[in-house]
Amino acid sequence: MSKVVSRGVSAASGMLGGVIAGAIFKQVWKFASGKDDAPQANSEEYGWGEVLLASAIQGAIFGVVKAAIDRSTARSIHRATGK
Repeated sequence: MSKVVSRGVSAASGMLGGVIAGAIFKQVWKFASGKDDAPQANSEEYGWGEVLLASAIQGAIFGVVKAAIDRSTARSIHRATGK
């Protein structure tokens, strides 16, 4: 039963992490570029440099947020279950 609960909590925290990371990225991109929306990879109005920079920033933010939430969730589950 503990594995089922753990997986459910991990899935929920992963979704929450995606929302949080998306919000952080939007604010970082707005600050860095002065634009509200990040360039889409398939948009012709942006150059390679801007698209790749946006993707690199987004990936870094998602990676850090995911690691922080996964670590926090694992520690919380460990404290609650002792496993």
